Amino acid sequence: MSANGGTKAIVAALAANLGIAVTKFVAFALTGSSSMLAESIHSVADSGNQGLLLLGGRRAKRQATPQHPFGYGRERYIYAFIVAIVLFSLGGLFALYEAYHKASDPHPIESWQWVPVAVLVAAIVMEGFSFRTAIKESNLIRGNQTWVRFIRRAKAPELPVVLLEDFGALVGLVFALFGVGMTLITGNGMWDAAGTAMIGVLLVVIAVTLAIETKSLLLGEGAEQGELAKIEQAVTNGPEVERIIHMKTLYLGPEELMVAAKIAVPAWETAEDLARDINAVEARIRREVPTARVIYLEPDIYSPEAERAGTGQAAATAVPEAATTGEAHAADEVAGRPGS
Repeated sequence: MSANGGTKAIVAALAANLGIAVTKFVAFALTGSSSMLAESIHSVADSGNQGLLLLGGRRAKRQATPQHPFGYGRERYIYAFIVAIVLFSLGGLFALYEAYHKASDPHPIESWQWVPVAVLVAAIVMEGFSFRTAIKESNLIRGNQTWVRFIRRAKAPELPVVLLEDFGALVGLVFALFGVGMTLITGNGMWDAAGTAMIGVLLVVIAVTLAIETKSLLLGEGAEQGELAKIEQAVTNGPEVERIIHMKTLYLGPEELMVAAKIAVPAWETAEDLARDINAVEARIRREVPTARVIYLEPDIYSPEAERAGTGQAAATAVPEAATTGEAHAADEVAGRPGS
């Protein structure tokens, strides 16, 4: 993904949420609406989340060190996971608690009745501009993927996080407007509590979704099928490599893919020829998949044993053989025969 595109969407969301949070707190202070309080905390949580995403992007740019030789690219995943926790606890759970508190003592909005409606409508407009920016930046890299697949498969966490946050904010504002509006129409504060509860459930669902997707990135994801096909074609599309014995890929960060492969090569007369051919293969891989920045190619002569070693089967099959050899030596010693 474009780092600049992600940053632009984050800054737009941060500016919108800071302005919205202030107006919502003023509306809550004037009206005492629990929906307005829940939405105020929601906007504060979103503002903090965007700050965390910016911080994660900044820290991820640090140079590699001997202790962290592959760099700090995954810090973006860590901060995105923290965002999910903040959204769940500060946003969702607080809203559910406030809904319970309001339901225990429901009361109508008795003063400044027009304020929450005006604030919510203005917030919907501002949040809509933020959501539009996130959609525009996402479309630059989404291609023909569906929105669900884009959110699930994106290696850079910022745009999916901002998309889900802005979507949740817009839907939450509609829930708040519903709760406040019905409270004003009926004079029954239970509607306000219901709107607050709906906001809480929405935020918890979004936070859990974010946590699940970000956890997968933290554990380590490999290249997508399309990327794997390009890498395999780049490796074998030349006279240097006979076949791929086995290959593994891993995203070290949103924009840095590691490729490690054992390749079957013909017999070469000199190490210089072999090194030159491996360099040519690496250049083809980087040309086809620019994110493949860390590449390790191990030349070998193809054999079934070498192929099994890449899947862990060789070790499993070698243990019984070693045990059998050890048993034979022990039997020879007992019988007084020299070991084989």
